[in-house]
Amino acid sequence: MEKKLYTLLVYSENIAGILNQITAVFTRRQVNIESLNVSASSIPGVHKYTITAWCYDDQVVKIVQQIEKKIDVVKANYFTDEELFIRETGLYKLSTDVVLQQPEVSRTIRRFDAGITEVNPTYTIVMKSGKTDDIIALYRALDEFHCVLQYTRSGRIAVTRGKQEQVSEFLEQRENSR
Repeated sequence: MEKKLYTLLVYSENIAGILNQITAVFTRRQVNIESLNVSASSIPGVHKYTITAWCYDDQVVKIVQQIEKKIDVVKANYFTDEELFIRETGLYKLSTDVVLQQPEVSRTIRRFDAGITEVNPTYTIVMKSGKTDDIIALYRALDEFHCVLQYTRSGRIAVTRGKQEQVSEFLEQRENSR
């Protein structure tokens, strides 16, 4: 059995301390979180946690079940990459001297469909949005020029490929059962 990268979408009320409760579930199961993004969802008063982790099928099922038991969690689900529309953003701080001296750096930036957002005498900032693999590939390509001063990428943001967020249907059912 092989580990897979899963994306968990967790919806909760906006309560202080819930993030700690959610991450503690991963710690107890000794599963490392690869990325974590928290933001408001499309539902007023409900926050969305997008969490990625490498784990086994049985582990992800148990993690989601434990997260859903938390009192302030509205709904939790897990997905594979094929079931979601996924994006991240990468920021690359490059040496302006190298960028100006080696035209191939600019060609590489264009080839990866990235954009230069700031240039000054010391550094050049490049930004790329897209899939994780593309952002990492651009980093590796730029690193070959020995021009990368800093690099970071955001946590994953994701939406399901369905028409609405799965939590919407859950909330409607809950409201109708009252």
